[in-house]
Amino acid sequence: MAAEDPFHSLRPLLFRVAYRMLGSVADAEDVVQEAFLRWHGADRAQVLEPEAYLRRTVTRLCLDHLKSARVRREAYVGAWLPEPMVEPEEAAPDDFTLPLLLALERLSPLERAAFLLHDGFGVPFEEIGVTLEREPAACRQLARRARANVRAARPRFQVERGRGLEIAAAFFEASRSGNPGRLRDLLAEDVLVTSDGGGLASSLEHPLTGRDAALHLFETLAPLFAAAGSSLVRYAYVNGLPGFVTREAGGLLQTTALGLEGDRIAAIYVVRNPEKLRHL
Repeated sequence: MAAEDPFHSLRPLLFRVAYRMLGSVADAEDVVQEAFLRWHGADRAQVLEPEAYLRRTVTRLCLDHLKSARVRREAYVGAWLPEPMVEPEEAAPDDFTLPLLLALERLSPLERAAFLLHDGFGVPFEEIGVTLEREPAACRQLARRARANVRAARPRFQVERGRGLEIAAAFFEASRSGNPGRLRDLLAEDVLVTSDGGGLASSLEHPLTGRDAALHLFETLAPLFAAAGSSLVRYAYVNGLPGFVTREAGGLLQTTALGLEGDRIAAIYVVRNPEKLRHL
């Protein structure tokens, strides 16, 4: 019997590399598929380490893709959020939470690659140097700069998984009913609300900051939720944060992820762009 193609066992790892580099499920899947085609056409006798070869291929494809992605991002309508990844209930906690993915967007493509490969996947700088065509010392410096820039996005408070989902459930009930007292108890004073509709679904034009502004927003939305119907699909962790998936007016799927500081909600991330929710 022929040995199993190592690409198939490595595919989940390659997808995680591509998704964290690009923040797009569809683009990550395209990159992994292109890597497969290149792997299929490669001289396997010359490939001593399939994992390193494929990881290098995926990273370089992502770097090429980011050049065009930056142009598209500049023309994006409204706030941009990564495509939501809804985790299975049994999944291990993901260190690369949504705030960290957003912080990666502020890095140069090379900084992002060096940081992700080393800090996210434990790749030695010697291999990263081959991938990025830089000296290992230069890659170490890229990762160090990236680490300093994303430090603030690391979670300061670890919330037990079950408690996170309890807060998500409380927020869903309070936001849909427009209960101002319960919402005030849940929200941090400087809460940030960001929604991504991509010009294809109604959303905030700009992120909104502050508890009073958030309270006004959800008090305004509550009658609309009631009239149009806002039904819960499931509570879940979305990009490493507690939250939920709902079906809104017109059958539109929506994800909501909550950044927590203790028992208070410090950030609310809502994705409504239907193009970013197809994979759900």
